[in-house]
Amino acid sequence: MDMIDSIECVSSSDGMEDDDAMSSNLPRPFLKASAAAIAAASIGVVPGGVGGASGAGAAGGIAGPLIPPATSVHELLECPVCTNSMYPPIHQCQNGHTLCSTCKARVHNRCPTCRQELGDIRCLALEKVAESLELPCKYYSLGCPEIFPYYSKLKHESQCNFRPYSCPYAGSECSVVGDIPFLVSHLRDDHKVDMHSGCTFNHRYVKSNPREVENATWMLTVFHCFGQYFCLHFEAFQLGMAPVYMAFLRFMGDENDARNYSYSLEVGANGRKMIWEGTPRSIRDSHRKVRDSHDGLIIQRNMALFFSGGERKELKLRVTGRIWKEQQNPDSGACIPNLFS
Repeated sequence: MDMIDSIECVSSSDGMEDDDAMSSNLPRPFLKASAAAIAAASIGVVPGGVGGASGAGAAGGIAGPLIPPATSVHELLECPVCTNSMYPPIHQCQNGHTLCSTCKARVHNRCPTCRQELGDIRCLALEKVAESLELPCKYYSLGCPEIFPYYSKLKHESQCNFRPYSCPYAGSECSVVGDIPFLVSHLRDDHKVDMHSGCTFNHRYVKSNPREVENATWMLTVFHCFGQYFCLHFEAFQLGMAPVYMAFLRFMGDENDARNYSYSLEVGANGRKMIWEGTPRSIRDSHRKVRDSHDGLIIQRNMALFFSGGERKELKLRVTGRIWKEQQNPDSGACIPNLFS
């Protein structure tokens, strides 16, 4: 990993003041099942019978074991192998033990509970009961108030605005996830990221040997302004055969909120300058996705060395910028920049 030799950072303050634990206790599912459906789940699964399973191994009338009445439907729908919720096709062995289709392939067609051969028996009764369930989003403890039919819940959760964010730190494979306050503390304490208050910045990047470009991520700085957090990235990488430097901003929040803000970046020297203006990308988009989309200020190495002056043997780039909030004009419906908040 290529590292920067020295960094100078000056951030102007505009008087902004700096603005959990996740609970795993989710409400039980809401059951709208008919008496027949509940009875089907309570008496076990009958391969080949009414409410039972069909398939190559479904001949006969072998009844599965009784399910204890105290067992909740939610627990019945939990795969015993991966512990995730099961979705059709739900498989079972001849003794009535169930598991999800993904895990069926992993266990080499042997029931993980009784070691009997699984065959191709579907647990149609349990699939039918699942249709009658309404469940809260699994991010209920993070603030999502929504309740969904069982088979719609998974799609919602993949797009839920309350789902945790991944750590935006680049240059390492950090697997930490959490809400924004947690990630801000994580970046400060664990990654030792520079934290600044203010909506303008002035960074100076220095590197003694700019000819070494090995897809290096150099730094991340977090800014707090307008009550929000923004990540400023600056790095070097190969764009085709050409080494380039790139700076871009990401918003610590969802994409819809990111559109409320704009930013500019400027670099220059010797009477020349380059300016980039854009909308910050949400940290829902990975660092690599933003970088590979070229959505930011890109400086070719020759231009960067020209801006550095001297004999072009050392990189000395000064990048300045600002962040502003777009305000809706109530008369025209157009957005006007708010530069003074």
